[in-house]
Amino acid sequence: MVEQGFHVAVVGATGAVGQQMLKTLEERNFPISKLSLLSSKRSAGKTVTYKGEQITVQEATPEAFEGVQLALFSAGGSVSKELAPEAVKRGAICVDNTSAFRMDENVPLVVPEVNEADLHEHNGIIANPNCSTIQMVVALEPLREQYGLKKVVVSTYQAVSGAGLNAINEMKDQSKAILEGKEVTPEILPVGGDKKHYQIAFNAIPQIDLFQDNGYTFEEMKMINETKKIMHMSDLEVAATCVRLPVETGHSESVYIETEQGGASVEEVRNLLANAPGVTLQDDPSNQVYPMATTSVGKNDVFVGRIRKDLDRDNGFHLWVVSDNLLKGAAWNSVQIAESLVKLQLLK
Repeated sequence: MVEQGFHVAVVGATGAVGQQMLKTLEERNFPISKLSLLSSKRSAGKTVTYKGEQITVQEATPEAFEGVQLALFSAGGSVSKELAPEAVKRGAICVDNTSAFRMDENVPLVVPEVNEADLHEHNGIIANPNCSTIQMVVALEPLREQYGLKKVVVSTYQAVSGAGLNAINEMKDQSKAILEGKEVTPEILPVGGDKKHYQIAFNAIPQIDLFQDNGYTFEEMKMINETKKIMHMSDLEVAATCVRLPVETGHSESVYIETEQGGASVEEVRNLLANAPGVTLQDDPSNQVYPMATTSVGKNDVFVGRIRKDLDRDNGFHLWVVSDNLLKGAAWNSVQIAESLVKLQLLK
């Protein structure tokens, strides 16, 4: 811990994203004078190692936020709704990784490469967008800035880790059982609380989260609404189809866009993305170089490739976008927001 640092709390410290947050804070050497690890009553009492120091996890209660300057939340929407306002009352700035506040008009929804300036508008709570939205807007922002943006159509190929550790274990158990010729009884995917469950092993499930009245899933509506909010483009045409694949980590997306201006070449788009913050260009089809989920794991950047001009529209482009959903899609974006708060002198 450093003398000139901040009192930081991580809520949901024993979960998958909470663990990634701690790892990222350590790797980035974020200035921390005191670290409070908070979780449910069930996990309280466990110990977690941070920079070689054993820290005991405490129950997340309103009183646990006394003196906390920065709170990173990743313990579920109901916990955030209950405790984030309590943390703010006690002087903390909260970065929330759930969907609890994302569409609240008084809460900025931030991806630092896209709309860092929105952090100035916070009232104590800052929302971290959905993982699949984050990687897409990082890839699209340089093109929006240069050519304008009219339309986005995205199909996602999302990893099972986005549904939690139990879903990963279900995928592995099902795969083993099927290879051994045994029957499987799905219990978690596509959605734990929905009526039916389907096999994820050797399958593709075109449902992530619950269906809404308009026929889209909540995950698809998150991508649609969050993209418009982050980019401050309420009239942007956005459509999404979200699919779960038997991949452990790393979301992939096929993205079609139409720009306001036509005439851009593939080479110009490649050059823009090659120099864009938070983007790694992997686009050499002649040598079979393109982003893949397996090579994105453990990396903070968003990877873009398979850039093609649409064959029928001069202002249309196709891209393939891949990112580690637990890092840029969650933990890294949250820590990045924290770093931006320090840089903009908003965290005191």
